[in-house]
Amino acid sequence: MKKIQLSKVNSKLLPKFDDLHNELMKNPKIREAYQKLEPEYALIEAIIDARIKKNISQKMLAKRLGTGQSAISRLESGTYNPTFKFAQKLAKALETDLTFTFSK
Repeated sequence: MKKIQLSKVNSKLLPKFDDLHNELMKNPKIREAYQKLEPEYALIEAIIDARIKKNISQKMLAKRLGTGQSAISRLESGTYNPTFKFAQKLAKALETDLTFTFSK
């Protein structure tokens, strides 16, 4: 199998993310599924941002929580849905406040 170096791929042939996103959002079913996942990804983004701002690695955060680095990786990749109790422990480990908002 021939390997392709990314530096040799013409980036003009690849769709830009925003263009692809906008095109996909024209489909009502895709838009609805995307909107349903939005809160989950917002939580993941907030966790990653808080960890990075504190300059804490996944391994360090896992140690603070008494769990393994793989658990943090699953959390940040979206393959693990934390319980409220875990989210409380996570906020404490990140030295942040945990708040929830319901809005319309």
